[in-house]
Parts: sequence; C-alpha cells; structure tokens
Amino acid sequence: MKKIAVIGLGLIGGSLALELKKNSWVTIYGIDKNPEHLEKALERGIIYEKAELDIIHEMDVVIIAVPVNIIPELSIQVLELIGENTLVFDVGSTKAAVCDAIRNHPKRKNFVALHPIAGTEFSGPEAAIYDLFTKKVNIICEKELSSPEMIERTISIFENLKMRNVFMDSPVQHDKHIAYVSHLSHISSFMLGKTVLEIEKDEKSIFNMAGSGFASTVRLAKSNPETWTPIFLQNRDNLLKSLEEYIKNLNQFKDILTRKSADDVLNIMEDTNRIKDVLAGIKHE
Repeated sequence: MKKIAVIGLGLIGGSLALELKKNSWVTIYGIDKNPEHLEKALERGIIYEKAELDIIHEMDVVIIAVPVNIIPELSIQVLELIGENTLVFDVGSTKAAVCDAIRNHPKRKNFVALHPIAGTEFSGPEAAIYDLFTKKVNIICEKELSSPEMIERTISIFENLKMRNVFMDSPVQHDKHIAYVSHLSHISSFMLGKTVLEIEKDEKSIFNMAGSGFASTVRLAKSNPETWTPIFLQNRDNLLKSLEEYIKNLNQFKDILTRKSADDVLNIMEDTNRIKDVLAGIKHE
C-alpha cells in the first residue's frame, strides 16, 4: 500500500487527492493548518486520515499544495523529513522561488518542481472535484535536477490523471510566461469587477443587465484573494512588465475611440482575432 501525504487541501490539493484515491493501493493522508479544512476533507472522503508533518518520513509521495509564499520554506522542511525514496512535488503556479530555495539541498533529487495548469474560481476542500486535470497541461521545471526515477514516477502520476507533461528548463521563464497567460488574466478580471462595482452603485442593475460575456470575463474575480495575493507579489516583477504592456494597449484603444476612428477600431480587433487560430493550434497539438 502506497502512502501519499497531501499538504494543503484546497482546490488543487483536494482534487489531486480525489483522483489518487481512485487507486485501491493508495492511502491518502491530509495535512492542513486549517482544522476545518481537514474535517471537511475527511467528511467528503477526500482523504483517509488527518495527519501532521511528523508522518512525512513514512510517505512514498508528498504533495505540497499550499499558497506560493509558504512553499519554499515548507519544501525545505519536508525534504529534511523524507525517506531516501520519497517523491516530493509542489503544485504552485510560480516556480522560481521554490527552485531557488531548494537548489542546494542534499535531497534536491527527490523534488520535482511542477505546475499543473488547471483550476476553477472556487477554493477550499468543498471545491475539490474529479477530472479537474483531464486534458490539461502539467509543466515540469528543472528536470535535470531531479533524479530520473522521481521524474519517471511524476510523469506516470500525471499521465494517469490524463494530463500532458511538458518540460521547461528555466523556472524563471516559466514565471515570466505564466504572468501573461494566467496571472494577468486574474488581475484583469478582478479590476473589471472592481470598475463595474464602483461605477454602478445599484448592484441589482448589474445582475439584470449582465450577459454571459461579462459573467465569463469576471469569473476569475471570484477566486480566493488569500491564494492570489501571494502569487501576485511573488511574481511581481513579471506582472509589472505585463501590466505595462496591457495598460499601453488599453490606452491605445482609448485613444482610437476618442478619435472615433472606426477603421482603427476594426483593424485592432481583426488583428487580435488571430488568437482563435493560436489557441486552436495549442488545443489540438
């Protein structure tokens, strides 16, 4: 019987636990500083047992699914406790900080720095669902610093979740790219929601007039601020650059609207329409 500890029982950690529990040869232990999360995870059948960090030395696999500002220090703590053949991986959406923190650790070979690109706007153990990872991408960084055995085990786990594994040498590049395709999207959603709430004081009017376009655009603004605040701060430099470029484009669009330039409005949208082909190409790779 394989023993797996999941540290952090929110959306990602809880959903991983649900998927791994499908295997009859696995026992899932849950660790979370929030006792309510632990109790909910136990009640919902996400984990088999509640536990503390002192069981880590018994585990075959340790999954770190806590906020990104906690991951670097916790990863070091976990590596100090594991056995020789324990696989450890984190699932944070930033990778540079944790990779830097553990780079010279004697058990670095046991650690796989990865980022399963999957999620919803919901949080906590009650948000955990089956099939969250199906047909999604899992990014593995600095493969060469993990042992071949740990990489092989990691690939097997995520292939069984029906994910596609891809590799990036540089965690710094990972954080740069993810700032544009994920983190900036969340900021845009939060700020659109904030703008509408500030302009439209009568909230009933918002709900009466909001169509699917507005709902889909602000969906991410329902995400947990306690999760996303440390992500924004940890990836601050990349986000500042992406925000500068985003604001530049917003100001350009504002300018052509001010000039009432129908041709420019049309052209800028037609140029951007090619995003459909880009996304379609990625989807069908």
